[in-house]
Amino acid sequence: MPLLHLTSDELLTTTRTVRKRLDLSRPVEPEVLKECLEIALQAPSGSNRQDWHFLVIRDESRRRALAELYWRSYQQYLASPGAVNKLFADDPQRYLTQQRIMNSTAYLVEHIHNVPVHLIPCVNGRMEGLSSGDQASRWASILPATWSFMLAARARGLGAAWTTFHLDYEEEAAEILGIPYHQVTQAALLPVAYTLGTNFKPAPRASVENVIHWDQW
Repeated sequence: MPLLHLTSDELLTTTRTVRKRLDLSRPVEPEVLKECLEIALQAPSGSNRQDWHFLVIRDESRRRALAELYWRSYQQYLASPGAVNKLFADDPQRYLTQQRIMNSTAYLVEHIHNVPVHLIPCVNGRMEGLSSGDQASRWASILPATWSFMLAARARGLGAAWTTFHLDYEEEAAEILGIPYHQVTQAALLPVAYTLGTNFKPAPRASVENVIHWDQW
């Protein structure tokens, strides 16, 4: 698969959450997904356990079943105080940005069953009852690999969105997909597709001076 001509800095600063610009009509070749996952497996893993799994869901019936769980969770989210469209009401500029995010999120909810690939990264074990340190180690064994997948996908003209709505119904999702729920934790659901155009820009972010702390808080 030909790679986009991106420097490492361009790749890191333009790998965005893609929702409206996912190409719903173009299939994604299995060999391209395998390339991205081979790169993902080079990510660090706690104690080098490499106890990760990646479910690649292309079957339409399963995608539709996941989309139903996704929609149910989204409806609950809309009613919650933490919904994106309720944040930064005292900052007009950021509030407008949040409204755009909410609009694109609603679009994805409506169309997620049409996205040609759903990728669900998983890790062995459950988080319930673990210490903070053990939970951090477990998450650190799957999240870097998932982000590496997104970077590799971006380099090949694919886009993805890191989403977690379906995890409110993780056990139901596990039943749909045959995941042994009591032995395996799902980390996310990434809708994956080629993008409509490949030109993405860095997102506006707060100044680094607002978040950096030297030697103490």
